[in-house]
Amino acid sequence: MAQAVLESSTAHRLEPLLLLAKTAKSAACAKLIQDAISSPGVFVFGELLDMSNIKDLANNDQYKQYYMLLNIFAYGTVQDYKNDQANLPELTPQQFKKLQHLTIATLSSQSRNLKYDQLLVALGMSNVRELEDLIIDAIYQNVISGKLDQKKSILSVEYSMGRDVKPEQTALVLKTLQQWLQTSKEILSHTDRTIQNIKDVTVARETDHHNYAQALEEAKTRVSKLASSNSGRHRSVESGSSIIMGDDRIDGARFHGKRKGADSSNRR
Repeated sequence: MAQAVLESSTAHRLEPLLLLAKTAKSAACAKLIQDAISSPGVFVFGELLDMSNIKDLANNDQYKQYYMLLNIFAYGTVQDYKNDQANLPELTPQQFKKLQHLTIATLSSQSRNLKYDQLLVALGMSNVRELEDLIIDAIYQNVISGKLDQKKSILSVEYSMGRDVKPEQTALVLKTLQQWLQTSKEILSHTDRTIQNIKDVTVARETDHHNYAQALEEAKTRVSKLASSNSGRHRSVESGSSIIMGDDRIDGARFHGKRKGADSSNRR
């Protein structure tokens, strides 16, 4: 989000300068460079460097120093400026502060935890309070995002703006992007396989569950039928027993009847 805001701000502020650079020559181009590095919110200069009239300054002894200065603002740091300061235009306080912000962005892209001592040296500063104010201003302008740990004297970086890429670094950046793309494809492929495996396992479990439920119902049906069959047999046995017991009672009665008749005959 912060990067998008910064890029939008830079593009909006740089556009008029790019239009002027199409027709500007020599001194006018040098003036455009001064305006660009002074303009608030402009932190990317690659498009301006690519303008043919700006490139022509590289071969102009009188204004070559401005072309070199623009290169430092596009790719360099405070130390780069100081190392060649004798051959470069003097910076205004506003311009130097912007170069300090750009230097913080470069350092933040190299490490997410920056010690105050390291920053003081890299930014050409000696006062910690001024350093913290500079960092807070860089955060406010979306150059970086992070937190100051005053007890530990450390800047913890969460985000840093992307700076212009040197032409000789284009191949390296392209290679890095290709490696990232390949890694992303491999991760995506692995993710797809994992998702498919999960789907397969889910289908297999659902099939097992269905088969189990079906087998359970079939077992219940068989048990129910078997129970019904056994109940019928039990009732048949009970009915047969009653008939037998009835016959026994009839035979007994007949026996007693015959015995009584015999007793009567004897008494006569």
